[in-house]
Amino acid sequence: MNLSKHFSFLVLCFISLITFADHVVETSSGIVDGYKKGRVLYWDDIPYAKPPIGELRWKAPREINDINNIISSKEDNYCVQRPSSLGGPGGEGAFVGTEDCLYLDISAPNNKKQDLLPVMLWIHGGGNTSGLKDLYDFNKMVKRHKVIVVRVNYRLGPFGWFYHPSIQGFQTDLDKTSNFGTLDIIASLRWVKKNIQLFGGDPENITIFGESAGGHNVFSLLVSPQSKGLFHKAISMSGYTTSINPSDAFKQEKESSTSSYTSSEIVNKIIIDNFDDQDKKYTNMEIRSILLGLSTQEFFKYYAQRESYKELPLLTSDNIVIPKIGLRAALYEKNLVNRVPTIAGSNKDEVKLWLSTAEYFVELDFSPLGSLLSIPKVKLKNANAFEAFNYYRSHAWKIRGVDIPLEGLYNSGNQNLFAYRYDWDDHRRFVIGDFKKLIGAAHATEIPLLAGNSKLVGGYPLSDLIYPFGKSKLFTSRNMMKFWANFAKNGQPGESTNFVEWDSAVRNKELTSSYIVLDRKENLKMNNDKKTFESLSKELYNDERVNNLEKCVILLQMFTFVGNDIYDENIKHYPGNCDRSKSENFLIENASFIEY
Repeated sequence: MNLSKHFSFLVLCFISLITFADHVVETSSGIVDGYKKGRVLYWDDIPYAKPPIGELRWKAPREINDINNIISSKEDNYCVQRPSSLGGPGGEGAFVGTEDCLYLDISAPNNKKQDLLPVMLWIHGGGNTSGLKDLYDFNKMVKRHKVIVVRVNYRLGPFGWFYHPSIQGFQTDLDKTSNFGTLDIIASLRWVKKNIQLFGGDPENITIFGESAGGHNVFSLLVSPQSKGLFHKAISMSGYTTSINPSDAFKQEKESSTSSYTSSEIVNKIIIDNFDDQDKKYTNMEIRSILLGLSTQEFFKYYAQRESYKELPLLTSDNIVIPKIGLRAALYEKNLVNRVPTIAGSNKDEVKLWLSTAEYFVELDFSPLGSLLSIPKVKLKNANAFEAFNYYRSHAWKIRGVDIPLEGLYNSGNQNLFAYRYDWDDHRRFVIGDFKKLIGAAHATEIPLLAGNSKLVGGYPLSDLIYPFGKSKLFTSRNMMKFWANFAKNGQPGESTNFVEWDSAVRNKELTSSYIVLDRKENLKMNNDKKTFESLSKELYNDERVNNLEKCVILLQMFTFVGNDIYDENIKHYPGNCDRSKSENFLIENASFIEY
């Protein structure tokens, strides 16, 4: 027997042996051995598509069919991004991660029954520029409510969303898209639909859920023709509906906060930095060769040093993955929407986490003892302005991320719609800071309660400061898990542990403003107050907590942050006068943040 045949024989023997293990599963991607922790089974780092490297960079994900592949856990297999201690991986240097990152994890209850279980696919947040599957552990929801949770990585930033004629101009079919990250999530759904029954999951009962950019991606899948039939329910948590057309992604024609850092600018910088003959007019074929030839680090450094969210590649309405009319408009079209039961929600204090780091609002006060221990007290410079900025911007987030999308889905023929607002803010008040006031029900703070794992925010001491143990937190956490799991099972959130029914946003075939308030026991209830941009603008005009310039800045942020730039179409509802350039200069001049 020659060496290669001997090696193959040993591999086959090994495969034959491990298939008798308790948690070994033979998938279309290969053989994966799971492990048990408590009452939950885990299978980690399963490849759901071929690595998008080399010639596959900026192409649609390719299916894997390698049943003999032995799958093993991988370290640091998250997608390329800047290091971050909040909502992303830490590390040193301009970037962390790898382009070889298309992996998913599966967690399932140690189920003795033969019934197939509902499947929930988690799409992490991070502005589509950061984040990873490994940050999240939904094991409590898995074991308590008998659901299977799948967590996925997908390409981020300029590797996930990038449009340039030198790329798409030489590609065909799905490869002509610029929404590669969206296609990654769709590929993971295809893999799940094909393989999840092997893990005890029901391929005909799949719920997608995600927060922030994950919620945004949920909306994207609701209108993508490529995702039809791949999921059966959807939950968007603090999502948004931003998209731009490919021409703006390549070369901006009109000033906009959502398209100011174009691929043509990137290519120009690359040529200036790397080639002596800057006057040469490069063909698209030559540019293509340059872009595909750059290493991960060489290309990503042009995004790693960005100074603002204006410099991010965005979802494009390419008419391949996202309809030509754009994401927001597509939600209103009956022939474009994937009509499935849908939940959309936001948080009462979406922006407080960002406001509480801005030097314009907060300062650090070191007492003599604090100076010795390097523990400052966080003080608000102007509590009234702080609350006003949060109030209007958080309400605007709900309008743009909940009310408008649900209105669109209703107009497209979907009547299985539910809305929520997360209000829980029973944080501790310490000498070093009033966390209830500073953070409140901020963006992403609901995830640890949904997961039942407060360590998601960084562990001790931060998690213990923000999420103290108590009945209030336990009540809210248990009910969020129950609502989400019920919805995944049958498309209805059902009722809370104290018998409060989460009613539909549609009553008597009419869309209402009804939403449930997710909070401690005495505050958990249905509500139906409704804000509009017009009513908010008039309310702001008479608000004495902020001066005239601050009012204009708030309006700019309401109409340009968290979604497409809609400033021009909404500023007319404001009774006062605002100069956009003055508001933009204010934001530039006050862009400094506190280093805690």
